[in-house]
Amino acid sequence: MISPDIEFQTQIRSALIASSDVTDLVPVNHIRAGSTRPDKPPCVIMANPDTANLGQSGEWRLTRVWLDLHVWAIEDGAEMAQQIGGAIVNALWDAPDLVENDINTYGRPSFKYMRDPDPDKAYCHGVATVSGVVRWRP
Repeated sequence: MISPDIEFQTQIRSALIASSDVTDLVPVNHIRAGSTRPDKPPCVIMANPDTANLGQSGEWRLTRVWLDLHVWAIEDGAEMAQQIGGAIVNALWDAPDLVENDINTYGRPSFKYMRDPDPDKAYCHGVATVSGVVRWRP
């Protein structure tokens, strides 16, 4: 059995790499989980998911999963990061299909953008949060 947070993260990545709007802006191998430091901009880096176990209904357990997607862009800074963010919103407008579990409630991505305070760097960093209540069996 795959844990609900890892399956949620895996299917979010699958939806992103299946979207040509996203992959036209960010190479597929730059859409990954792991350290949120920008090693190859432009990139989309998924932070470790946060979870809250909500309860149980019969054989099913409910876990809310929050996943932050860090968008890093260097060329054209804020404009590029916002273009990538728009593509992400479109790719994740509908809840992803999970293989082993189901999503009861889905929270579409919400974004915030920050510029690097160092004027010598042209990075722009956006953070999207996407969430879902995953129904799963132990």
